[in-house]
Amino acid sequence: MIPVPKHIQQLKPYVAGKTIEEVVAQYNPPRISKLASNENRLGCSQKANEAALKALPVIMNYPDPACTLLRQKISEKTGIPAERIMPGSGSEGVMQLIIKTFFEPHEHALTASATFIGFTVLINSRGVGLRQLPLTAGYRFDTAALADAITPDTRMVYIANPNNPTGTYITKTEFEAFMARVPDHVMVIMDEAYYEFAAGLDDYPDATGYDFDNLITLRTFSKAYGLAGYRIGYGLAHPDIIKTLMKVKLPFEPSLPAQYAAMGALEDDDFLRKTQQMVKSGRNRLYRFLTEKEVTFVPSASNSVMMVFETEEQAAHFTEEMLKKGVILRRLPGFGLPNCVRVTVGLDAEMDHFEEAFEAVYESVNQS
Repeated sequence: MIPVPKHIQQLKPYVAGKTIEEVVAQYNPPRISKLASNENRLGCSQKANEAALKALPVIMNYPDPACTLLRQKISEKTGIPAERIMPGSGSEGVMQLIIKTFFEPHEHALTASATFIGFTVLINSRGVGLRQLPLTAGYRFDTAALADAITPDTRMVYIANPNNPTGTYITKTEFEAFMARVPDHVMVIMDEAYYEFAAGLDDYPDATGYDFDNLITLRTFSKAYGLAGYRIGYGLAHPDIIKTLMKVKLPFEPSLPAQYAAMGALEDDDFLRKTQQMVKSGRNRLYRFLTEKEVTFVPSASNSVMMVFETEEQAAHFTEEMLKKGVILRRLPGFGLPNCVRVTVGLDAEMDHFEEAFEAVYESVNQS
């Protein structure tokens, strides 16, 4: 047998939410609402799909390694120079490249105890150290504690803002105070996968508006733009960081259809506004419903809401009973929150289904 490094043997892989096919095979409910994976339940812009089709006549050709057209389009929409932009196969693809590129063996990363699992999987697969600090009592990143924990061997601090799965965010004041304490040798990743849902908040810090040489901002087309299946995102950073990453990245990613789809999505501001309105309305509806049912939840700046149960057993029972009714939710033990369940904001019909199923099963939760 080929020997496997110890850190890979011990690696716990990312476990995604249940698929529709899995639920059909297990329970075969008459109706399914997939509210587990923070996908855009509106779908994606027709302009994105139409643009992707334009790639098909030239699909025999490799994509432009520099992603020139897409970088220009992102630059036009954001006002950020193209030399500060690097597309990747989802923001997670860019994250993987950053982790692959910048660590020495003795160095480590810092983040929270309950945040995006993809980051912890990638760090652990790299075989470097990882320290995770507790969230605050309000399920928020403790930026002061992260700054206190930085040592000469700290290479990277990862902050998801808004955080996945809690939906909470750090404020401008917290971000600026944190960055003022971060040494130049420490890279800060601000993962803004849910940026489009938080951008309207007065105290939300758009990281691209700050001029820090050691800051990398991640964005994705998977959430607000509904292109999760295309796998397309991008990073924004100092040109020297982008140049370094471009030397290491696989030359022909993202795929040609993904690049075209992203450019098409950026042309459809109406679809983005419709998505943002759906999420805002759906969140408020969830707040009212859960408040009425006296269920604890965490106010969110993303496209999901996290419910908090008294025990892990209650969370597990509720999730399983909802599955039987065809409502797919996301339990969060893998995130370090075993008593919590995340609900993606969906279409009105899906939220109707959630409420109907909730009414049918919730009485049994306290008996579990």
